[in-house]
Amino acid sequence: MSRTIPLAEMLAKNMKDPAFAAAYAEADAEYSVIEAMISARAEAGLTQEALAERMGTTQSAIARLEGGRVSPSVETLRKYAKAVGKRLRVEMV
Repeated sequence: MSRTIPLAEMLAKNMKDPAFAAAYAEADAEYSVIEAMISARAEAGLTQEALAERMGTTQSAIARLEGGRVSPSVETLRKYAKAVGKRLRVEMV
């Protein structure tokens, strides 16, 4: 009989491995940026197509940004923020 391990228990165990913890933190930071971008676009009431028009790009480029398939430059993030009526702030903690 196999035992199912709860996700929280498995995560706690794996976080003891420094390499895993570092990779997890990096992925978490990336997803946080993507989540913030999508939330800002939604708050602005914009579709990907409308945002792309404001940024002078294509809807598919916005989809790649929001899908995490590309690593945007700071300038791209600044343009994205401006297009959704926000300003970009980058922090190191």
